[in-house]
Amino acid sequence: MTARSEIFTDLPDLAVRTLGGTVMAASDESFAPKENLLNPGPAGFREQTFGAKGQEYDGWETRRRRSPGHDWAVVRLGLPGVIRGVVVDTAWFKGNHPHEAMVEACAAEGYPSAEELSGWTEIVPRSPLTGDAAREFAVADERRFTHVRLNIFPDGGVARLRVHGEVVPDPRLLTGLTVDLAALANGAAVVGCSDMFYSSPANLIMPGLARHQAEGWETARRRDGGNDWVILRLAGPGVVELAELDTANLRFNAPAEARIRGADARTASLEDEAAWFDVLPRTRLQPDTAHRFRVEAGRPITHARVDIYPDGGLARVRLHGSLTADGERDLLGRWRARR
Repeated sequence: MTARSEIFTDLPDLAVRTLGGTVMAASDESFAPKENLLNPGPAGFREQTFGAKGQEYDGWETRRRRSPGHDWAVVRLGLPGVIRGVVVDTAWFKGNHPHEAMVEACAAEGYPSAEELSGWTEIVPRSPLTGDAAREFAVADERRFTHVRLNIFPDGGVARLRVHGEVVPDPRLLTGLTVDLAALANGAAVVGCSDMFYSSPANLIMPGLARHQAEGWETARRRDGGNDWVILRLAGPGVVELAELDTANLRFNAPAEARIRGADARTASLEDEAAWFDVLPRTRLQPDTAHRFRVEAGRPITHARVDIYPDGGLARVRLHGSLTADGERDLLGRWRARR
């Protein structure tokens, strides 16, 4: 099995706009709007693009401070979870970047306003920044957070804020219901794959529809007679009843066929080929199509392996079903342990 990297930047960005993150409030955004902080993709720049406020920047930029204090922006994470690292990126801000930054986090119930948030904890100490550079900060706190606050000293511009971590869903929203056991939002993760030449398999479990090929998973062309595959760790032990394999936008590079197998890592090793059994047998696929297959509810699984033949790409994988009683208890225990 080809395992996923342990580098924190390989983990999902819990704050990115495409996962529902939002900048709730900021002390100032005179030169460039706060919303740019969470845009997907790297910041862009076009020289000599001057507006009424000066050069236009793809980031958040505050006015020059003439009074004591510092600037800040409050972010509600799109997906709450354990934060493993933060990236403060000052791309293109060369003479107008902050000298230092500090990051705080908090956990809140429901949907409070920025003014109602409390219990802030420092997760990145006040640290120096340089212009036009991405500074990475590892985070050691094991608690589940829902919001972060970026503090910059004293003022200036930041292009992007990335908050990488592990999703910890609220089990009260999942237990007793039919849910997508393979959804990132519900705590699923990609734990292995054969190839990610063109795009990441992590895209398979993202919310929403893929807008283009790069928002799915696509492998290199195979010349060895084998096939490509990806392994998903489900949100918890559960029983799959409906599988969806979406080849949206993949018109000339969709797989010819696919197969889904499941395994229960609580009772067998994932390295043991005999531990895997069919959830969906090898089945023909069509290009640019959302395929939905009713599968017979069988044994509970903790992991799913999707094989594509021989290569190509998928836009999304959805595995609808229900958590087992053990799965619900495990999810509840993890959530309580992170509070």
